[in-house]
Amino acid sequence: MAFPLRPDAPELPDFSMLKRLARDQLIYLLEQLPGKKDLFIEADLMSPLDRIANVSILKQHEVDKLYKVENKPALSSNEQLCFLVRPRIKNMRYIANLVNADKLAGRTRKYKVIFSPQKFYACEMVLEEEGIYGDVSCDEWAFSLLPLDVDLLSMELPEFFRDYFLEGDQRWTNTVAQALHLLSTLYGSFPNCYGVGRCARMSYELWRKLEEEEDSETKGRRPEIGHIFLLDRDMDFVTALCSQVVYEGLVDDTFRIKCGSVDFGPEVTSSDKSLKVLLNAEDKVFNEIRNEHFSNVFGFLSQKARNLQAQYDRRRGMDIKQMKNFVSQELKGLKQEHRLLSLHIGACESIMKKKTKQDFQELIKTEHALLEGFNIRESTNYIEEHIDRQVSPIESLRLMCLLSITENGLIPKDYRSLKTQYLQSYGPEHLLTFSNLRRAGLLTEQAPGDTLTAVESKVSKLVTDKAAGKITDAFSSLAKRSNFRAISKKLNLIPRVDGEYDLKVPRDMAYVFSGAYVPLSCRIIEQVLERRSWQGLDEVVRLLNCSEFAFTDMTKEDKTSSESLRLILVVFLGGCTFSEISALRFLGKEKGYRFIFLTTSITNSARLMEAMSEVKA
Repeated sequence: MAFPLRPDAPELPDFSMLKRLARDQLIYLLEQLPGKKDLFIEADLMSPLDRIANVSILKQHEVDKLYKVENKPALSSNEQLCFLVRPRIKNMRYIANLVNADKLAGRTRKYKVIFSPQKFYACEMVLEEEGIYGDVSCDEWAFSLLPLDVDLLSMELPEFFRDYFLEGDQRWTNTVAQALHLLSTLYGSFPNCYGVGRCARMSYELWRKLEEEEDSETKGRRPEIGHIFLLDRDMDFVTALCSQVVYEGLVDDTFRIKCGSVDFGPEVTSSDKSLKVLLNAEDKVFNEIRNEHFSNVFGFLSQKARNLQAQYDRRRGMDIKQMKNFVSQELKGLKQEHRLLSLHIGACESIMKKKTKQDFQELIKTEHALLEGFNIRESTNYIEEHIDRQVSPIESLRLMCLLSITENGLIPKDYRSLKTQYLQSYGPEHLLTFSNLRRAGLLTEQAPGDTLTAVESKVSKLVTDKAAGKITDAFSSLAKRSNFRAISKKLNLIPRVDGEYDLKVPRDMAYVFSGAYVPLSCRIIEQVLERRSWQGLDEVVRLLNCSEFAFTDMTKEDKTSSESLRLILVVFLGGCTFSEISALRFLGKEKGYRFIFLTTSITNSARLMEAMSEVKA
């Protein structure tokens, strides 16, 4: 469903400016090393760089050869070497080895290191330790916003999730603040800010500092975006752990969408070659099915194929003049549509085959039971069987985490049993992964007899609600509890439906999970926007363990137009799923809003588990 926009829907800002800015800055940095040079690029930066400046642009600015930063010795004969890397210690060691090898060989070259999106002090320290700090020049390419689509910006920092939510490393919050500062410089300040989560609060405060330090050049600008929402990923792990059933989400789960494009293999292209396809609003076929529930996609595509055939058939009765017009004006468009149509039909068939093999219906049924809190024993048995059959280490882990979060932790007997079976089935090397999941609050063990609840209930009888809330917060912070059931009840996340949920004509955001569950992150956004604050949501915020981290900042802006007040920027810190994007696009259509998404990276359940895993695939 390319959700039909209401006639009064606000226009989206033009984000192509961000690409031009990033390209110009990179060219400026490359030209600081005049003459021919070889460019070493880190693997993670290759896809984003391709979207900003392709090889021919690099060649125009005297880049001779391109190399990948990897664990092999570099065989470059150029006198000037330029490194485009993320600020990581291992990259510094790589560069140091190369420079020191040149020194041993008595060779003098010029070296330039460009850090993206920023350089960290630790990296410079390593260069100093290795004795090459004086031999290299260091620069920053502040490229932190890549427009993947008309309404989607990505920072392409998948490591943000692990670094912050597992390691507690706060270095990327500054990058987020810089990105928000750039957006407010280009598109005007944001009159209304809302946020929830520790990282959201920190990023927001850093960003506000940057705004205050700048002089008031941008202050007079008319705001283009009326609301901004900052949300931590750990507010809502459940949505990210569920199997996706909207078309774009399924394509991501099945083929992995990377940096806005996907590699369709021979099984999709019906040839012996793979094909890289850009998935965005410019692909007219994809744009109409991206937000659709998968059960509707085949019907839509077959109807589209019939319409296309009818347009081709029109040429039969044409005279020469009409035929000439048809060939010059319509044929090219029809052929392009035909190519895209056959690709998406191939993708659907491939998804169907894989999902039938996995017994997808049974899996979805178990997930829905977990979300609703029914048949927990049966669901636990299903997960045990999943582990024993060695279906997939990542999938088994995901189901265990979903069980743990929805049940507020596993009872000790189940926790020990599932963990033992998992380690026996997939290998003891996964032991550290369990420790990571516990630290992040994804897979936890209930305290014996769930003493927290018992103590809470006694405490609440003795003291006032407010004090009880504070004491509960203290307990929660000890145990990183999820409180999913209570939040679900408060926000009505499990819709009560009489009869069958009609997926063809969705009634609410729950359609993105077959009508079984409204994404928590999206429901919070909906509720806060209705109230224009957190008022009335105190209990929800408390259950999210975020009492100190929910904030609202509203400035009286006379210049804010009613159109910009219907434009909302949602910032996901730690990743965002395509299901959440589809749900909010639906909400926008219903309420007359338009959402813009800014995420540290696109995520899904498998990426989440891989980030926590100590066993590299």
